Amino acid sequence: MPAPPALDAISRVHYTPGGALVERTAAEALCRLLGIAPPTAASSPESGLLIHVSPPSAHTPWCRARIDAGGNGEVTSTEPALLYAFVHLLVDGLTEAHRSRLGEGLLLESSFAWNRPLYDSVLTQVARTVRDFDEASYIEQLARAGFTHLEANGLASTMPYEPGVSTEFYRAFYSYGPGLLQFVDSDLSRGLYDRSYVRANLERLKRVAAEGLKYGLKPGLLCYEPRAMPEPFFQRHPYLRGARVDHPFRSHVPRYTLAQDHPVSREHYRQLIHNLMREVPELAYLSVWTNDSGAGFEHTSSLYVGRNGGPYLIREWRTHDAIARAAGESAVRWMRLLQETAAEVNPDFVVSLRIDAFRDEHDHITAAMDKHLSVEGPSLLVKGYDMPYRHPRYPDQEGVAGTIFHTEMDPREATALARYRGEGIEPSVSYSPGSSFNMEPLLGTPFPRTLHGKLMSLRETGITRVSAHGGLLHLDKTPYWPHPAVIQQAQLNPERPIDDILLELARTWAGEARAGDLVAAWDAIDEAVSWTPFIYLYSFFGFVWYRAWIRPLVPNLEAVPEAERRYYEDFIVTVKNNPNNVDLSRDVMFTLMTPAQAAANRQGFDTHVFPRLDAIEATLAPLAGEPVFRDLLVRVRALRAWTTAQRNVCAWTEGVYGYLGTSDPAERARHRAALQEMMDLDIQNTRLLLALWEQQETEWILVSAAGETTFVFGPNLGDHLQRKIELTERYRDAEPYIDPDVLWRI
Repeated sequence: MPAPPALDAISRVHYTPGGALVERTAAEALCRLLGIAPPTAASSPESGLLIHVSPPSAHTPWCRARIDAGGNGEVTSTEPALLYAFVHLLVDGLTEAHRSRLGEGLLLESSFAWNRPLYDSVLTQVARTVRDFDEASYIEQLARAGFTHLEANGLASTMPYEPGVSTEFYRAFYSYGPGLLQFVDSDLSRGLYDRSYVRANLERLKRVAAEGLKYGLKPGLLCYEPRAMPEPFFQRHPYLRGARVDHPFRSHVPRYTLAQDHPVSREHYRQLIHNLMREVPELAYLSVWTNDSGAGFEHTSSLYVGRNGGPYLIREWRTHDAIARAAGESAVRWMRLLQETAAEVNPDFVVSLRIDAFRDEHDHITAAMDKHLSVEGPSLLVKGYDMPYRHPRYPDQEGVAGTIFHTEMDPREATALARYRGEGIEPSVSYSPGSSFNMEPLLGTPFPRTLHGKLMSLRETGITRVSAHGGLLHLDKTPYWPHPAVIQQAQLNPERPIDDILLELARTWAGEARAGDLVAAWDAIDEAVSWTPFIYLYSFFGFVWYRAWIRPLVPNLEAVPEAERRYYEDFIVTVKNNPNNVDLSRDVMFTLMTPAQAAANRQGFDTHVFPRLDAIEATLAPLAGEPVFRDLLVRVRALRAWTTAQRNVCAWTEGVYGYLGTSDPAERARHRAALQEMMDLDIQNTRLLLALWEQQETEWILVSAAGETTFVFGPNLGDHLQRKIELTERYRDAEPYIDPDVLWRI
């Protein structure tokens, strides 16, 4: 798109000497975009364009541009991070009506005061080993998309330094949301972790934070806290043992946190946050996830082993509600300790708690908070793990809050928001911008209209702080993905219709003649995605956890000898007695789907998803001579392979349970025939995956450069797929069987 006339006239750009770092970054970006000489520092230039940050607004952050016909004026924003996004919007994201107002002054109010990545999968979390990832490029693209904050704490190593035992899996759960102790020491913890390990993690955090500060992004932390301490620590200090926080089915040794109210524990945490703020004084927030993955607050009801903890919080028999009150108020005391310590360096520091773990303690927690303590979650209506949203296509499917199927906000959210604000709390609500926690491990699947609709619904509800769950993944590998531009427009230019946004993008990538075809393809994929059934865990990270793409779906999973299963069991999120090893419908003590649900899901894929994907592929194939359509065709085929695997997991459950649930020979024969049909489809699907894997042009999947991990497939995926085909053919005639006693294995 050509620059508007006012921008064409710009010949000199200035930034404030000694001003915010982002002023220079944004000025340099504008000069680069316009192809003019680099900017210079000037406080009050007589001519040219001044790029600067305005004093913070008491209300919604805003951006303003006033540029006369001679290219003189100013570009400013009250939110430093939005200044960088705004200069990009000026060049290639304004409507004609906006361009016409540049001379008199164009003012745009942002939708959200906060828009931050949350659990940024590729930058800081489980996919941080992904190949060909350029963290500086990714951070720049986050800023360009209109984000305001940046998650900075990720481990420098592939796996955490965390002792365990060889028979368990639990250590891998410490590789994400790393706690404060992984970055700094206290007097109490010094020597627990190797000094070089802690220092490497801290240096990575500092590097990510510094890169974000160039664009005005406010760095922060996502930590599972209070986190378990290594057992040797409690051998030396048994009086500090607090709550048991591990999952007893995944962990084979108990893991404990500190007794959080003990004065020694409080001093330990005070020192940790003090030492971290000394190293990175620009840190702006701490997001606390807890009661899972080796972390938890004492005596809260959602700990996996039930309420438990040390005697410094609960010292005698109390009623259930009295314990809930004590536990909730203690959690807030812990949060306030960290916030007040951090506020000595940054008075605006916020500590936010993911609230959906706390059913019984919820009201006690929120009643004790203030403006620098907050809550976050996929909905303001949650109270415990029950999610009050249903799948828009399959109303019987519950618990979709925060996923791509959570397409709009319930009107009751506004009432809940008012209640939180009445308590002095400004909550944060998450949304799903991509496939992380939705369609892992796919990359670049477009559902732009759904994404825009969700952001607008959040805005209309009055939410001012939002979090992009999973981040934006591997943006350098998804050059034609419309979502970053959709987020930028929803943040800075919310009045612009989604039709205009998509058509403008399509013209840029496909040309005027084919723009309509590209928008139609995006819309068709968006609709197909909306018809995808929601299968607990399999629809998000469980798909990779359980190796759904690479394990042979034979009727008796243990018909494959143990030595031949090892290639997929080496990284699966199970232990030897986990039911998922023998039963795809279960995991530990959870039922992921019943046979009836599996049958309904399988029918949903067959009836609503595959016909739509077939039609999309048929439309795209003749257009694949153009790069954007060729890229999209690969991603549609990858989506087909992903949904087919989901469908086959459901068909396995339906067929195996159907066979085992009857003694009628005819019924058994029918179920065995259906299982054979499923395996035919699974082999066909695996061959499609191999073809996708072998093409090199489009990266359609997250691939770990460090080798296969529990959370990300590695460069050996093609070998695994070949082995799956061979094993499926060899053992497909096994009689359906599920060992009912798998739980009792040693």
